[in-house]
Amino acid sequence: MTGTVTALFRDDFYLSTCEARVTAILEGGGIELDQTCFYATSGGQPGDTGFLEREDGSRIDIVETRHGANKDVIVHMSADGAPVPAVGEKLVLHIDWPRRYRLMRMHTACHLLSVVCPFPITGAAVGEEESRVDFDMSETIDKDEVTAGLMKLVEENHPVYVQWITDEELAANPGIVKSKNVRPPMGLGRVSLVCIGENSSIDSQPCGGTHVSETQEVGAIHIAKIEKKGKENRRFRIRFATPEDGVAV
Repeated sequence: MTGTVTALFRDDFYLSTCEARVTAILEGGGIELDQTCFYATSGGQPGDTGFLEREDGSRIDIVETRHGANKDVIVHMSADGAPVPAVGEKLVLHIDWPRRYRLMRMHTACHLLSVVCPFPITGAAVGEEESRVDFDMSETIDKDEVTAGLMKLVEENHPVYVQWITDEELAANPGIVKSKNVRPPMGLGRVSLVCIGENSSIDSQPCGGTHVSETQEVGAIHIAKIEKKGKENRRFRIRFATPEDGVAV
């Protein structure tokens, strides 16, 4: 029987392992647990991958983490042919930390981009190597100028942290929502605001994703391309900088 899970990642983005018990086994290899550090796909950020360690040391590889019927349900999708644990079985969860950390850095970079380009967001997708953010804008802007603005925020090393507000407080302050098309993470009774800078001096916006704790952790990034996707829509592609890009790292 499916039930509410304690989503530990909501309060600790750096938690890479934890213990849990199996609460349900679903068709197609889905596993539900009483608690988890695995982030479930949402808001443009992919869900975590990794493995579940059994008491005998064997492992169940997890290839995807997603929500079930609602945000209270998180399903860990096991690899084809993976062993099936028993309901009630105790497991140790291990996320693929290098992958998660890159996604945390990238997701934070997307927030910084929304500061440098303060336009309504019409779409976004976070990736390990490249992310994209679409803005409702018609202005022409130089990608190197945007990169310089991003790196200034990175190098200033602003703190990144979460504050919680109620669904009612968010409903009463709709102006803090930057996205035009993506609904803020509501429905759990509380909403996480990702804040950047002391006293949210740089930015504050509703977001249920995972982020680094200070902007310096983002590292060297750059705008690889700005694409025109309509009269009033521009797509920005963010990538980690490499020597091959001709960008300092």
